[in-house]
Amino acid sequence: MKRFFGILLTAIFAVSALTFIGCSSSKSDETTRTIITVENGQFMRNGKPYYFVGTNFWYGAILGSEGEGGDRERLHRELDMLKELGVDNLRVLVGGDGDNGVPSKIEPTLQTAPGVYNDDILDGLDYLLMEMGKRDMTAVLYLNNSWEWSGGYTQYVAWAEGTPAPIPSVDGWDAYMEYAKEFVRNDKAKELFANHVRNIITRTNRYTGEKYIDDPTIFSWQVGNEPRAFDNLNKAAFAAWIGATAKLIRELDPNHMISTGSEGFHGSQNDMKLCERIHAFEEISYINCHVWPYNWKWIDGENISKTLNAACINTHRYIMEHVAVAEALNKPLVVEEFGFPRDNMDFHKQSSTVNRDKYYTSVFDMVVKAAAEGGKLAGCNFWGWGGFAETNVDDHIYWQRGDDYTGDPAQEQQGLNSIFADDHTTIEIIRSANNNIATALAEQNSQE
Repeated sequence: MKRFFGILLTAIFAVSALTFIGCSSSKSDETTRTIITVENGQFMRNGKPYYFVGTNFWYGAILGSEGEGGDRERLHRELDMLKELGVDNLRVLVGGDGDNGVPSKIEPTLQTAPGVYNDDILDGLDYLLMEMGKRDMTAVLYLNNSWEWSGGYTQYVAWAEGTPAPIPSVDGWDAYMEYAKEFVRNDKAKELFANHVRNIITRTNRYTGEKYIDDPTIFSWQVGNEPRAFDNLNKAAFAAWIGATAKLIRELDPNHMISTGSEGFHGSQNDMKLCERIHAFEEISYINCHVWPYNWKWIDGENISKTLNAACINTHRYIMEHVAVAEALNKPLVVEEFGFPRDNMDFHKQSSTVNRDKYYTSVFDMVVKAAAEGGKLAGCNFWGWGGFAETNVDDHIYWQRGDDYTGDPAQEQQGLNSIFADDHTTIEIIRSANNNIATALAEQNSQE
């Protein structure tokens, strides 16, 4: 019976793929696709307000590659299923930096040395954007990372200084953060990153022949994943770097939106004024915040069900604090990362997700309500999509070379925060949320 349903699902997604590809390859559809913008504090897509429940799909460019880690057949299945759920906004890592074979780092990396690129991953990024475009999906592309799992901050410092970057799982978090805080005050490291920005944004897609700066598939360029100052003494330098990077992106690309990738208050040295400052730049199109109840100790991993309500209350409060910033700046807000572990901290795909489903519902309801009211909370991206990945948690719980990619990067337990295609109750909650958003927007449009 299980095999029968698997064959049936595969057939359904295959038909869906043909439908999406057939529809979006016509000239008439191509001419209607426009770059999403912000007007009067709202996202506008094809002349209408846009709200969404999207996801994080950090490994999309690797999956689109024909080299190591690539699996285009799986990529097609993932995109088709997401589209069927109404998920059309994916947050994607442009690529990792540095050597392969480093503990806790995803691989293969894109930038193996300053300005030296693994062409397989560039090819995969082009292919991903082409396939997303066929399905009328959009991508938030982040260009850097504060954390070790893709290189980022510490890799640029290592290249600039010629010293090895600490690895948190080996050297400890204190050593890592002490090293990471050097990035925003190291001119050479920042210039190496600026060169990377220039190389990526000026790219032309080899499959479509379209310049990245003209591609409506790109939702926004993002300075980095969870950029941080890492030190109170770095606040001014951090804000200046965010502003300078946003200005550089705008000079290179006059068309697309630009975002920070910030966690918000939690990633701004717990300083809401700093959070507002980095989002107030003219070039920054919208506000970001991330929410991590388990990482921030809002839930007890050994007693999730009894601490769930407190997590929902804290999450609502945290989001609304950032809604206030969005209202003050008259820009939309996207909660572009939030995750929740499986019940009992069980990493098996078959384990229950009762508490996660309740938590997700509480976040999605906030977006649906905002869509109905024309509010500033314009979208959210859950972390993260694991889709059709198979895991080996009985053998090892952290990613190893050759394993399928899940929503959980290499430094996290595989299955910790991932939403898999077999998570049927969560899948239906995602589908329902996007249907409710569509209904709310249709009612708004009918009243105009």
